[in-house]
Amino acid sequence: MGHDALLPGLGDFEHVLTVVGLLYVGKVVLEGLWNLGHSARAHLWSRLWNQKLVETYGKWAVVTGSTDGIGKEYARELARRGMSILLVSRTQEKLQKVATEIAEEFGVETEVVAVDFVEGRPVYEDIQRHLQDKEVGVLVNNVGVMLPHPMEFELASERDIWAHINVNVATVPVMTKLVLPGMLSRGRGAIINLSSIAASHPIPLMGIYSASKVFVDYYSQALEWEYRGSGITVQTITPGYVSTNMTKFSDLVHRPGIFIPTASKFVSHAIHTLGYAARSAGYWAHGVQCYLVERFVDKWMFMYGNYLWNSLLLRNMKKSQA
Repeated sequence: MGHDALLPGLGDFEHVLTVVGLLYVGKVVLEGLWNLGHSARAHLWSRLWNQKLVETYGKWAVVTGSTDGIGKEYARELARRGMSILLVSRTQEKLQKVATEIAEEFGVETEVVAVDFVEGRPVYEDIQRHLQDKEVGVLVNNVGVMLPHPMEFELASERDIWAHINVNVATVPVMTKLVLPGMLSRGRGAIINLSSIAASHPIPLMGIYSASKVFVDYYSQALEWEYRGSGITVQTITPGYVSTNMTKFSDLVHRPGIFIPTASKFVSHAIHTLGYAARSAGYWAHGVQCYLVERFVDKWMFMYGNYLWNSLLLRNMKKSQA
């Protein structure tokens, strides 16, 4: 036995280590297969079936931050599937323009609410009035802000700070509180909460943004657990970079590519995962990124890498402006 042992001197303990090693490898393989199957179900299998959202969830969809980017594309995709759309955003003129476009293209009813979520609590009274007597089937908590570019916290304005609190954090539970009772009374509905891959670990030079998205991620996952079996679908979306106004400060994160989809491309993927994945990156390439970060990148590596990356983005931005 001693001649055949890989680690002479360990004796029978070597066999124990071998079994433990095989069990660990088996666990890794099974987890990989499970995640692969889960991804295939969300991104491929889901596309084989027509989404009957009105029949499944209800007539109206409420989308916050709906005049640009991801929010606008969610409104369009939900309208494409026959839902009436309540658009909630800041600028009345842009809201009317998007509402008219959606109504004319998809033949659905639209309504708008112009509010600035930065103002906090008072804006929800107006939203609540528009929600009266509406069968809200889908709520998309999309509205969000980000620092105009990477920066040390001391350079962030007081408005930036309150915007992250009032827009990124407060809107998600407050909007949910407005629509959830009606959904529960009907025994159906869906709530889609937009978090970010930035919630994986703290991000230096974008710390307040990543912290606000952790709130969305944790709150949304907890909500999903609480209402399992109630008929309410709660989905958390954790995208990476998407080519929107938020990323226009640098071509490095704004120019569309495999890992930086346009908003329309992102949402055309993400919408199919509704009902198939409780937590999803929404877009397949972002799913790969999230999987690698969450499985193989520890907090220190993530923070150090993102500090270097955000420093590079800042230098690139300053160079392009010079």
